Amino acid sequence: MATGQLSLEQELRRPTRGHLALAWARLVRKRIALACMAALAIVYMLGIFAPVVSFFAPYGYTEQDYTAIRKPPNLSHWAGTDLKGRDVLMRVVWAVQTTVIITVVVVATGGIALGVTLGLVAGYLGRRVDSLIMRTGELFSAFPDILLIILIAATLGGRIRDMVWWIEDNTFLDGLARSGAADYLVISVALVSFGWIGMARLVRGQVLYLKESQFVDAARAAGTSTPRILFVHILPNAISPIVVTVSMSMGALVGAEIILSWLGLGVQPPKPSLGTMLLEAGSLSALREVPWMLLAPGVAAWTIVLAWNLLGDSLNDVLNPRTR
Repeated sequence: MATGQLSLEQELRRPTRGHLALAWARLVRKRIALACMAALAIVYMLGIFAPVVSFFAPYGYTEQDYTAIRKPPNLSHWAGTDLKGRDVLMRVVWAVQTTVIITVVVVATGGIALGVTLGLVAGYLGRRVDSLIMRTGELFSAFPDILLIILIAATLGGRIRDMVWWIEDNTFLDGLARSGAADYLVISVALVSFGWIGMARLVRGQVLYLKESQFVDAARAAGTSTPRILFVHILPNAISPIVVTVSMSMGALVGAEIILSWLGLGVQPPKPSLGTMLLEAGSLSALREVPWMLLAPGVAAWTIVLAWNLLGDSLNDVLNPRTR
């Protein structure tokens, strides 16, 4: 009897693992999830450290080798050269950096900061605030996403670029326009305009359920402020679907950024992007004469989109209680 009681006390004293810790333990047992995370880590690290890679590489992304124009992959240019003699592999590395910057900024500002905050406020306060936020989202979503994104990018692009040039001329921030900051801002504004809607709806639905829970009633009775209830008590309990949605939306944002650049509304030359590289190599004559120009950017774009989508499926499996 004493032995049984002692073991029960030891079991009760044993620290319990949190929900996210258990989810991580289940996630690392999935080989496809590990493969996706490894692929994304490699691609994103190449993009983040593109200046370092360029420093040690023999060619820059704008440097032209007139003796190797339209050359297939070889020992000097592992992915070949384009129509102007530029190294395709280095241009893909810098194009990945463009994709990394835009997707992270859009998800962090639109999907997470704006979408989560508006969803929490709409679901918790309800009534007129809820109606105002949700009707605004429905107004945006009533139109084709890509059409309005193109319209916003085309309308605001010139003004934003003029603003960046004015900042560079009147401050010490030299090279701001050359770094592509204006193009990053144009695409980010266009994508953020729609990136918050789906997240806000998801979080609102979670809040409508969680705000009737006993722990929220206890927090209200204790005099806890509304921001603390939202971000300390409710948000941690709604984090699982948010993580899944963010991972799934990353692939969609990569595709949207590529489409905008492909249409000429994204990052402008000489800064490379996957969209412009696919556009240059997408013609029938280019496919016949220089097919390697399409191979490297196509593989990079395909890897990023596929890895994020498969990782989102894996996260849904480990975080969704119905699929465990």
